[in-house]
Amino acid sequence: MPVIAVDKPLHLTSHDVVNRARRARKTKRVGHTGTLDPLATGVLVLAVDDSTKVVQFMEADSKDYLAWISLGAGTPTLDAEGPLNETVEVTALDANEIRGVLSQFTGPQKQVPPQYSAIQVGGQRAYAVARAGGELALPARDVTIHSLELLGVYPCVQAAPRTFDPQGWNPAETGLIFTLPEALGEFPTLLLRASVGSGTYLRSLARDVGAALGLPAHLSGLVRTRVGRYSLADAVRLEDLETAFGLSDLDALDFPHIEADGQLARELRQGKRPQRPEVGRHVVTLGGELVAVVDGDGERLKVVRAWA
Repeated sequence: MPVIAVDKPLHLTSHDVVNRARRARKTKRVGHTGTLDPLATGVLVLAVDDSTKVVQFMEADSKDYLAWISLGAGTPTLDAEGPLNETVEVTALDANEIRGVLSQFTGPQKQVPPQYSAIQVGGQRAYAVARAGGELALPARDVTIHSLELLGVYPCVQAAPRTFDPQGWNPAETGLIFTLPEALGEFPTLLLRASVGSGTYLRSLARDVGAALGLPAHLSGLVRTRVGRYSLADAVRLEDLETAFGLSDLDALDFPHIEADGQLARELRQGKRPQRPEVGRHVVTLGGELVAVVDGDGERLKVVRAWA
């Protein structure tokens, strides 16, 4: 009943990966902790069988990315799916000016999701309306961008690095080699390393960074290098899903631990609210076995989910 980090290949949807996992693990009970677009690659965390219970505790995990943003060219999808709907000439780009713009995008902020997204408004999926030629008024959402680092400015995405050292995800001569979508043309391209909170769209960030520079822009490549405690360096290939070990539910939950005695474990499994001084979300164990995930207010524990 493991939690498994998979390296999602290019052009597959997250649902495609879930379906492959169902066949490989011979079960219908497979969930994931956060969608990756078809043109993105990298870490997709899967929960198999009873481990689907922990998905709710991992959906808010922070995520790290490598992002290639091409300037001077916009697309309706905000990525390399295209088609191009706006192109402009790009004059010389100053790295210091770009860093100044990027600094404006760190911290809590409002972000308007892409029209081509699965967000629902009035029972309609935004992407379905967009594909039919329409547009929904998508409200801006609260997101947090923890850090944005400019790794380089290149004449086009084709000239930007594809090989990275998994220790720090810097461009390198040897390391992991990433496959990016087919480029829509030769446009000046920024390579960023980003750490973001849950719900942040890197496609929207590409659009907004371009707008701050006075240019249309699109996300020409995206690799998710980390989700919570799961690094791409440790992710398994789709072909290895059948025999992958993954992590147990307990190891997958990245919260402080409370080691219970028999009485505390019994009370929590009965849904009671025992007195304890802890504050915030914790994992409760008994003899190394998972008992519950709880929220503490400094006086009592409240069960969020219990395990028998």
